[in-house]
Amino acid sequence: ALGALCTACVAEPMLASLGGGGFLLAQPAGAPSLIYDFFVQTPGHKKPAEELDFYPILADFGTATQEFHIGMGSVAVPGVIAGLFEVHRRQCRLPLAEIMAPAIDLARQGVVINPFQNYISHILSPILESTAAAMQLVATEREPGKIAEPGQVVRHRDLASVMEALCAEGPGLFYQGELAEMFATACSDHGGMISRNDLENYRVQIREPVRFKSHGAEFSFNSPPSPSGCLVAFALGLLEERDLKTHHWGRAYHCVSMGEAIRAAGQLRRQAMPDSSVTAERVSEILGPGHIREWRQAIREQSSFSRGTTHISVADSEGNLASLTVSNGEGCAYVLPGPGLMMNNMLGEQDLSPLGFHQWKENARMASMMCPSVATLPDGGQVALGSGGSNRIRSAILQVLVNLFEFDLGLEEAVIAPRLHLEGDHLSVERGYGQASMDALTAEWPDHKVWPEPNMFFGGVHAVERLADGSFRGAGDPRRDGRVSSAP
Repeated sequence: ALGALCTACVAEPMLASLGGGGFLLAQPAGAPSLIYDFFVQTPGHKKPAEELDFYPILADFGTATQEFHIGMGSVAVPGVIAGLFEVHRRQCRLPLAEIMAPAIDLARQGVVINPFQNYISHILSPILESTAAAMQLVATEREPGKIAEPGQVVRHRDLASVMEALCAEGPGLFYQGELAEMFATACSDHGGMISRNDLENYRVQIREPVRFKSHGAEFSFNSPPSPSGCLVAFALGLLEERDLKTHHWGRAYHCVSMGEAIRAAGQLRRQAMPDSSVTAERVSEILGPGHIREWRQAIREQSSFSRGTTHISVADSEGNLASLTVSNGEGCAYVLPGPGLMMNNMLGEQDLSPLGFHQWKENARMASMMCPSVATLPDGGQVALGSGGSNRIRSAILQVLVNLFEFDLGLEEAVIAPRLHLEGDHLSVERGYGQASMDALTAEWPDHKVWPEPNMFFGGVHAVERLADGSFRGAGDPRRDGRVSSAP
């Protein structure tokens, strides 16, 4: 998992970066699961908004556009490097230099750009065009001011060198050493807020996951302060009594039930977690049987008419699983000189700032919608999965889990099946459901948008399954050009 994380930072430097943050849910064989929280931290001190380098850009997804805020004032304290070393110290056997070697080789030899990488770069072109250093991350050496075309090679020699230096010197290079001084000075001089003290005091948090039993399986989800795991578990609990197994996948009953559960989870977030965070005590209340019964009743009584992330799932023959989600947002456009690291724009992510920009608490771990997950079946089989997609993460994971545990779809079929998402009362739905189901959905949610084909808007669930007999299955979501690989 750590090797794939480092390789992702080379292959997609805007979306996955050592300058970002993430979570790893570790499920060691025969031991309890744990969450390693190395997500970003807010700075220790705010600056007035008028002193910040903080401005909007518009990303064009073709079928829809979405506004993001970038600039040095959007950067939160990165956690990926600290997480890399802490997980390695506690969970790994191979030397870190050996784990990082494939990523270092790829950075030097170059990434052969595929159509999906080119597509992502064009979506994020307003960020890339903001600085020459940003554009170089996706350009060839011969044409440094132009996005590389499919088949062309992009090299990251500076990143290879800094990865080697990290292997030799440890995380102190970034959090206390030369890179820390460079980064803090750049923030001070160019409208950012991160200080040397913020970097020196960053720590990985190790947490108990949200544990929930439903549909005959035991689930482990991301934990507070992030609300994502609680929301997925809550929606599963709402659906458990619907007896979806007795209905066909994709029929109106299934589609409307799924929409109602997703809408209820969104309502719960707005009502119970207005600042996007949640405590362990509140999770226990939310997932209590009585609370879920109340919400089920409320849904029944309602009138019929009443929106950049990388995921890696790994399983091995010894029974260990890892579910790792990492994000750089979309990148802030500032690239740390020398290492060639695009820094995150998490303080500019509207989904992470539901109370409005610049309203965050100082020196606090930011909450996230990322939800690395593991499910254990009664027969001993296990599934590790997660997704990118901002607010769509929880609805994407929920739908794949329901496909697996209610409709007994195979892993790949469960991942590629059409999806829907509710944001408030606005329905987004992929084509692929029958006409009767589409009619039922659009009658229930008149404010709707039908997407003409599967799209990365609906997340990218990458999953691996270790069956009870010891065999494996994997599924990479084609919406985000997912891939499955095996090793001897």
